[in-house]
Amino acid sequence: QVQLVESGGDLVQPGGSLRLSCAASGSIFSSDALGWYRQAPGKQRELVATITNGGSTNYADSVKGRFTISRDNAKNIVYLQMHSLKPEDTARYYCNVRRTSYGLKVGGDYWGQGTQVTVSS
Repeated sequence: QVQLVESGGDLVQPGGSLRLSCAASGSIFSSDALGWYRQAPGKQRELVATITNGGSTNYADSVKGRFTISRDNAKNIVYLQMHSLKPEDTARYYCNVRRTSYGLKVGGDYWGQGTQVTVSS
């Protein structure tokens, strides 16, 4: 099994920055793809960013150029550095682990409980 614990969410002013962290434990593999998703009230959960074992990243158009995802395989931590935050970034952010092999999904998804990010003046 996999356990994921997100942290770093906070109330921040527009234009501010936050760094989210996700600590993973229990059968985490370097080949796993890691990602961040978010969900605002009344909205569907959406992909924010993903990163593969090889370091390839993918971002939602809405956050491209403002957010950066990274991973520390030795510590089993995935980060999401966010800057130039906008009110529309307000959401609960969830960490995701997906079993992959050569870029293909080979297993299920694992989710954390999420951390709240609120951007408001």
